[in-house]
Amino acid sequence: MTPLATRVATAAVLVPCVLAALFLLPPVLWAAATLVAVLIAAHEWARLASFGRAGWLLLVGGLAASGAILLAVSGAGLDRGWPPEVLLAACGVATLFWLVVAPPWVIRRWPIRSPVALTLAGWIVLSGAWVALVELQARSPWLVLAAMAIVWIADTAAYFAGRAFGRRKLAPLVSPGKTWEGVFGGLVAVAIYAAALVPFAQAAGYDGPVAPLAIAAWIAFALALASLSVIGDLYESWLKRVAGVKDSGTLLPGHGGVLDRIDALVAAMPPAALAAHWFLRS
Repeated sequence: MTPLATRVATAAVLVPCVLAALFLLPPVLWAAATLVAVLIAAHEWARLASFGRAGWLLLVGGLAASGAILLAVSGAGLDRGWPPEVLLAACGVATLFWLVVAPPWVIRRWPIRSPVALTLAGWIVLSGAWVALVELQARSPWLVLAAMAIVWIADTAAYFAGRAFGRRKLAPLVSPGKTWEGVFGGLVAVAIYAAALVPFAQAAGYDGPVAPLAIAAWIAFALALASLSVIGDLYESWLKRVAGVKDSGTLLPGHGGVLDRIDALVAAMPPAALAAHWFLRS
């Protein structure tokens, strides 16, 4: 089987399974299923960081224990999402990480190998993404898809725009294939997608007036999410480059590891969940 055929075959199995879980599982089971995926990503993170047994247990075991505790405490209450303090803490810290810490980490290409720094970063990134995914699905599976689509559209459009017009490298020492033209193409596609979603604002739970200022703010927010997704992609690429590996893992034939598939999503989901909390009715 060719690499492309392997990649397509994996996606053909994976996508229906994810969609079935997203729409058919109640929030508590969705939370359990996504926690498993996050723990696999944490295992891959520990591999990239070259953790020993103690570091692995601290990251993977710690995330597993804290996730299990949150699930046990929240229980059936997850039908209404997380308690606000859980959502604001996990997604707030994760959003700050992607806005304040990750960009200079990538731009300056910090070759950080400190177990403490990498464990803390892994905790923030992965727990924030998990809490965000559970919160959005509890509100509506369609919100999860809408938020994820911003990342997918940005990535797909960037790929084709980069192939057609790419000249200037975005971060050649981090991810040589990305270009500024590709990024701009992705942002244009996301702006069009965001504008197309405007008629569904009230159905999604937005109670405010759908006025020009609100529309402009929504499109700007979608562009910000797309930009963060690029940072997430570059950040994981830099971790792999420092570790000297091509993929974070081998679990998904043709795609690498779980972390390779969710690197852009983990950066965009926490602010998306915060926005849903603040601007959409429960």
